[in-house]
Amino acid sequence: MRGVCDFTDFFVIATGRNPRQTKAIYDEVTSTLKAEQRLIARASAGLPEASWIVGDYNDFVLHIFTPETRGFYRLEDLWSDVPSVEVEALAG
Repeated sequence: MRGVCDFTDFFVIATGRNPRQTKAIYDEVTSTLKAEQRLIARASAGLPEASWIVGDYNDFVLHIFTPETRGFYRLEDLWSDVPSVEVEALAG
């Protein structure tokens, strides 16, 4: 995102199987970043529905979707001119 938009350097996009899992992912990321990096989101949205949760950490914006919501909004297509890095799932 760096050089393409002025509000962040990176988008981190993840998918949970359902709203409960997207919330659990967000809670774990939030807790880990706070404990290990002393990072706190300056803003968040999407709770309690949890089909699309957004956390703004200044340098990066975290997006966690359910599969249906990710397919509907297709952020990767919207920002297709920006290089992306694929990361394998960390948990099965």
